[in-house]
Amino acid sequence: MSAIDWKGIFPAITTKFTATDELDLSLFERNLQAQLAAGIDGIVLGGSLGEASTLTTAEKETLTKFTVEKVAGKIPVVLNIAEGSTQEAITQANLAQQWGAQGLMLLPPMRYKTDERETTTWFKTIAQATPLPIMVYNNPVDYKIEVTLDIFEQLQELPNIQAVKESTRDVSNVTRLINRFGDRFKILCGVDTLALEELMLGAHGWVGGLVAAFPAETVAVYRLAKAGRMKEALDIYRWFLPLLELDLHPKLVQYIKLAEAEAGLGSEHVRAPRLLLTGTEREKVLQVIHTALAKRPSLPDYLSL
Repeated sequence: MSAIDWKGIFPAITTKFTATDELDLSLFERNLQAQLAAGIDGIVLGGSLGEASTLTTAEKETLTKFTVEKVAGKIPVVLNIAEGSTQEAITQANLAQQWGAQGLMLLPPMRYKTDERETTTWFKTIAQATPLPIMVYNNPVDYKIEVTLDIFEQLQELPNIQAVKESTRDVSNVTRLINRFGDRFKILCGVDTLALEELMLGAHGWVGGLVAAFPAETVAVYRLAKAGRMKEALDIYRWFLPLLELDLHPKLVQYIKLAEAEAGLGSEHVRAPRLLLTGTEREKVLQVIHTALAKRPSLPDYLSL
């Protein structure tokens, strides 16, 4: 089993497309290199923000192999698995290993609301079928299935279930997890607007969205907070919050890709059924982005922390 130190900033990176709906690997690499230069600690491919549900298996293979080659062992590459059937999830996990991914982010089943026994069995069965380390994605708000503390109690016997992307929207769940399990599960905040709060409560990392457009600011908040330099972290975070709120909308992909385009790290191209933003909606999002860019803070030397 390969080792991942589940802490720090793990961008849920967007998938870049051309105007003709092909993978745009050159633009993807530009963003990836900016992430690496900013000091990220790992990367998540094919998440919700990566438009996972629209990617073919061949495209996931291309993205994974390309990323593994470009990061050259500097950081772990984690592939998201969000399938409807247990067998297909196992197939995807095995493919991820073949393609060189070092870990998995695993969602509960899509398209069927499992009960506690079924949810537990889902995670256990997939974990037993792969040697790769796993981060459980706990997002009952969007995916309607909560991975409860009682489920984690049963999952802790699986050594490769190592982390949780904490997206319950309840910051006190960080404390509940620590109180019950100590350091058994690494906790990574999965909600941009709660990241600093959860880091202060003991979360080990942050699976970010707006990091796709603002990698340096995201890593700076994390490293300053963990170094105890809270005022500096908070000053950046307060500037960042209007941007971070773009992560909470059903159109987070379009919103964040627009932010990437305005920051020079991406394009607006999305894959259908998503459509490009237009009219008043696009103008409102642009106003948030442009206001933030005009007041973009200068950052302290966070890379040495």
